[in-house]
Amino acid sequence: MRVLVIEDEAAIADAVGAALTNAGHAVDRLASGRLADAALHDHPYDLIVLDLGLPDVDGLELLRRLRLRADSVPVLVCTAREALEERVHALDLGADDYLVKPFALREFEARVRALLRRRTTQGVPELAIGRLRIDLPRRRAHAGDEPLELTPREFGLLEALATRLDRVMSREQLIDALCTWDTTLTDNGLDIAVYRLRRKLDGSGVRIRTIRGLGYLLEAGEDD
Repeated sequence: MRVLVIEDEAAIADAVGAALTNAGHAVDRLASGRLADAALHDHPYDLIVLDLGLPDVDGLELLRRLRLRADSVPVLVCTAREALEERVHALDLGADDYLVKPFALREFEARVRALLRRRTTQGVPELAIGRLRIDLPRRRAHAGDEPLELTPREFGLLEALATRLDRVMSREQLIDALCTWDTTLTDNGLDIAVYRLRRKLDGSGVRIRTIRGLGYLLEAGEDD
């Protein structure tokens, strides 16, 4: 999943960014509310981690603008503002969860997993397609009883396709889901990832189907 962390405290941004990256997510980081507002106009995200005390545009104003655009991306507010009125106001503006600093990284990670699970699978933590089982919170996949040894990029590709089962994802959508501003993925890199994932899915009862001129989709059936 692609996550935007909007946080001006470098130590906190480093910690949550590392936790998200270690969980296999593509992470973009911004310390400016103004730059974040522009990024949210131009890039789709699966989750936003939002500090409220930003140096230029207040986080609540960013949240208000986001929801006025009818953008339903989950927002996890992480802030030092602990007053009940602040929490109620943020939730009323459209925040999905509210975490007060300082917080334990394990709790942060659990809340992220819950929000992403709710967004992608309506709360179901495991997907079953053919003989393939995908444990989204733990980022593991099995074909029957056999674990699949997937790289973070391969799991990200499988996750992107599996959470949109039987729907075509364009090459641009997949590249966007798998890269950040700091790391790039070329067309050739995507082809390599698809090829390797196809080989590892052999015998799982699931295939990645190429839709010429459109992109890829994941479906139950024999491998290509």
